[in-house]
Amino acid sequence: MDAVTYPTETVIEFLNETVISLKLPFDQQPMATDFNVQWTPALLILDQEGVEHQRTIGFCYPEELAPSILLGIGNMYFHKNDFKEALNRYEKILTEHPESDAAPEAIFQIGVSRFKTTNDPIPLREAYEQLQRDFSTSPWTKRAYPYRLIQ
Repeated sequence: MDAVTYPTETVIEFLNETVISLKLPFDQQPMATDFNVQWTPALLILDQEGVEHQRTIGFCYPEELAPSILLGIGNMYFHKNDFKEALNRYEKILTEHPESDAAPEAIFQIGVSRFKTTNDPIPLREAYEQLQRDFSTSPWTKRAYPYRLIQ
């Protein structure tokens, strides 16, 4: 990623505006062991306490890096029950990166976040319908499959 992704101007801007980046050699101890880094590149999204909320392993094209990081940040907020902030990140993926690899999971998480916010199951069905329409072969569509039965 050093040769292709990280030097890209849009990636540099996104990283500088969005996260505190820390780049370490794969064998940097004790962090490699503490975070169970077995392969590189390994992009981990951690919160302020060092709790991991997302892990991306392997090469990531420049156009996929931002949505992957946004998904991790959204998942961090989701895990902290801050669904408003989670929704902001997931919706940004769909607005700015609608064809990205992160989009199907973002759709799924939008449905779950809206359900957890309102206790209304309809957003779960809507997430399934959107996944079926736009990403029919995604694993996230399969995970949402039971939601099709919600009335």
